[in-house]
Amino acid sequence: MTVTTAPAGTWFITPGHAPDRFTTAHTCGADVALVDLEDSVPAAAKPTARAAARRFFTTSAMAGSTLGVRISSPATLDGVHDLTTLTAFPVKPQIVLIPKVESPRDFDIVAGILDTPDYTPLLYALIETPRAVQTLPSIVRADRIAGVLFGTADYAAAIASTMEWGPMLYARSALVTSAAAAGIPAIDSPFFDLDDLDGLRRETEQAKALGFAGKSCVHPRQLSTVAKVFRPTDEEIAAARTIVEAAETAGGRIIRIGHQMIGPPMVAAARSLLTRASMPHEVHA
Repeated sequence: MTVTTAPAGTWFITPGHAPDRFTTAHTCGADVALVDLEDSVPAAAKPTARAAARRFFTTSAMAGSTLGVRISSPATLDGVHDLTTLTAFPVKPQIVLIPKVESPRDFDIVAGILDTPDYTPLLYALIETPRAVQTLPSIVRADRIAGVLFGTADYAAAIASTMEWGPMLYARSALVTSAAAAGIPAIDSPFFDLDDLDGLRRETEQAKALGFAGKSCVHPRQLSTVAKVFRPTDEEIAAARTIVEAAETAGGRIIRIGHQMIGPPMVAAARSLLTRASMPHEVHA
């Protein structure tokens, strides 16, 4: 089963060597649920995680969230093992998240191993190194790219900074700009303080304002906060409807609503918001 559009909104990731958590991932209501074979899995547990991940993808589970997997870098032996294991799964992931992407070559490797006439998963790039930020214009033009995610933990470690909003702003801005230029969604990094829901809300609001289409979560309790931020408010929906209705009667001319001049880009943004608002949202804490 393959999805044909790039999901945004809430993303949730669970470690592959802990299959007792799979049901939570399937039922938490995230827009995208990923099983992880990379950073959250200790080296000694990676073979166990590969074997267990097979059970993450079932026909019944596919009826809920869009399901995917984060593999290890395809430039590593673990990544090669991950990819060859995925080819034997009876039900395959809809999304494959590729970490440590620094070149379009990573997409060629993954697609070359996984793609078949009946299966072409959505490939997302995890951008988490300074070199990746420098080469974003070429990465986002990869033939098989469906979207990008930002990884603050590795990026902050690479530049010897904290993960606060300020030090990460340049990389985030570069990411959303490159993604927008390529017409693909950008998903923000997780917020790692599980007990600071106010901090999570503030960072999520900043990410949305900057242009991110969603945010990753590392615990189910974070999902409702992130979903509420990215879900259009009643006021935003009403304003968007006013813009669209006025535009439809204006015959393509620039219109004025209140004190604001409304041109085609604002109309397109209003239509996009109404589309997002029409999608079902159900998150279970």
